[in-house]
Amino acid sequence: MVNLLESIRKISYHRFSIDLPKYRRFLYEDITSSMSKIVGIYGSKGVGKTTLMLQVLKSWDYTAEEVLYLSCDHPIFADESLYAFVEYFYERGGKCVLIDEIHEAKNFEQELKSIYDFLDIKIIFSGSSAVKITNASFPRRYSMFRLPSLSLREFIELQLKIELNAYTLEELTLNHTTYADEINKTLSKDKILKLYHDYITFGGYPYYLNDMESYNQKMVDTINTILYTDVALLYKVPASKVELLKKLLLTICVSKPLELSIEKLSAKVGVSKVTLYNYIDYLHRAELLRHITYEAKRFKSMQKPDKLYLAHPNLFGALCKKSEVGTMRETFFASMVSAGYSIYYVDRGDFLVDETYTFEIGGKNKSFDQIKELENAFVVSDDIEIGFDNRIPLWLFGFLY
Repeated sequence: MVNLLESIRKISYHRFSIDLPKYRRFLYEDITSSMSKIVGIYGSKGVGKTTLMLQVLKSWDYTAEEVLYLSCDHPIFADESLYAFVEYFYERGGKCVLIDEIHEAKNFEQELKSIYDFLDIKIIFSGSSAVKITNASFPRRYSMFRLPSLSLREFIELQLKIELNAYTLEELTLNHTTYADEINKTLSKDKILKLYHDYITFGGYPYYLNDMESYNQKMVDTINTILYTDVALLYKVPASKVELLKKLLLTICVSKPLELSIEKLSAKVGVSKVTLYNYIDYLHRAELLRHITYEAKRFKSMQKPDKLYLAHPNLFGALCKKSEVGTMRETFFASMVSAGYSIYYVDRGDFLVDETYTFEIGGKNKSFDQIKELENAFVVSDDIEIGFDNRIPLWLFGFLY
């Protein structure tokens, strides 16, 4: 164990010596102020979980000898007990451990529970969004934070090095004209519609900052890593079947959300309906696919198709060359809204959000015909800088976080 500790100390010193971005994701304040002994950050690969953990650590008052960084996917940690190692470090004065890729540690739920029960040490861990928590006490014991892809607001802040406000959904529905006007004035010569189109092309994952030219290839690499490591490891999907998951993503990429029934989709992908439902669940959890159900299904069993979207607009460029403009609009809306609110699809309009608001998504001339006479109903229009009455600009939903 002494050799393992020394090896991980060297990795930690290297990791802690790297300069961190000054920009902090929207969860930073919530995590730094958390009083929980164990804090978890989960999300898709590439959204900035490791950077956020390191930024949080630097805000705390620990000496270099009291903190440690370890990644459970590192070969030197293979077959090691997470609890035994943290206990060994704790007994030698350790006060805080950052644990990356915790889902790759054996029996990580039980190991974390033992650390919580028996060791007085601070833990921040990151994990794949694909993790399916089986221990009912897991979310009760720890502070858990989901880190989604960058919002449009965060992307603009990074691009232009300015600060912009985030708004609640209620605030947007009540005062969207005022907020859109304020944002456009703040941007001045930078046009919001140009920034929005940049965002849906390459702005959702922070690694675009390092190398714009290889962004789509990095997206492809991220997708493959999620499929071949996270999904294959956590759900025991054999490598031979991972290609079917990729085929499913590709099929959704080139289709309209309700174009394919489960029967047609299972035939196209080449799996049974039961297997297909499992695959859809895996990809939804891994944040590669967004599975949106019909609103009335909550109350009774109905033979109604579900809507399947890619989880983020940037995935289109990595999976298919051409996409439907309507699908891209709905994908952006669902991606931004689902970060903090419940979302279902409905017969009248496109989406019911937070069981209160009905939204119809379309272009700048989209009519109100489908949602007229509904309470709290809005048309969400693409290609407009500012809205009026119950017509809200699509881009403004990128300011929800």
